[in-house]
Amino acid sequence: MKKISLFICMCMLMVACGGEKRETAESNIPQNKVLILFYSQTGATAAVANQIKSYMNADIEEIVCQEPYSGNFEATIERCKKEHESGVLPALKPIKSDVRNYDIIFLGYPIWFGTYALPVASLLEKIHLEGKMIVPFCTFGSGGLESSIKDLKEQLPRSIVMDGFGIRNARMEYMQEELDDFLIRNGYLQGEVEELPEFNVQDELSETDKNVFHQACDDYQFPLGTPTSVSKRYTSKGTEFRFMTRDANDAITAKTIVYVELRNEKGAKAEFTKVVR
Repeated sequence: MKKISLFICMCMLMVACGGEKRETAESNIPQNKVLILFYSQTGATAAVANQIKSYMNADIEEIVCQEPYSGNFEATIERCKKEHESGVLPALKPIKSDVRNYDIIFLGYPIWFGTYALPVASLLEKIHLEGKMIVPFCTFGSGGLESSIKDLKEQLPRSIVMDGFGIRNARMEYMQEELDDFLIRNGYLQGEVEELPEFNVQDELSETDKNVFHQACDDYQFPLGTPTSVSKRYTSKGTEFRFMTRDANDAITAKTIVYVELRNEKGAKAEFTKVVR
């Protein structure tokens, strides 16, 4: 049975905060209090939150807006634009959890406009997370995990913001598999994972590479650019591609990276897993 490796988490928290060492592992374990705190609009982020909850003895609470977003994509964008322009964050219902009682907080959100959703921004204005270990997790259309973590670190300079987990809404069928890998690889869950090789050197594209990119990206509702080079790594599941792209004006955008996975299963279709800008 998989179990959360809370002792590892607490050791990381103590080192980061400069805390005193305890004499035994047993004396650490009771102090690891975990809260899963999340906002979910469509249910995707809630699914990740509940999956994390199934692995550990943790409390869980959803962030709820006083005036809920409609769930409609266009309506949400329009409302967010107005809130950004006015500088007024959405009002929230009070959370029941007292964050002061927790050591580790798994913070979940969908990505909106390249970062954590506005209800999370609203919450972070109201609660104090100094000294807490924050483990972000998110769902997204194309990407935003890395930029949201950067923003969290700026917003929470006195917290310990860890690497996070993210998955595309279009790939939720792989959520449990990829979440397991993340939790084990980062020491939150006991288990074994495959040792991943590094991506090889960025190189010129073959026609096969171009076909993989177009198969993975052409159906997406927003343009992801034209690939200019690729690097790869091979795992037991299949081949992972890291494409550099250029934009519609033919300008090289070296910081735009599209990750694509082509699984070994017969008939598998290439899918992009995230975009990093």
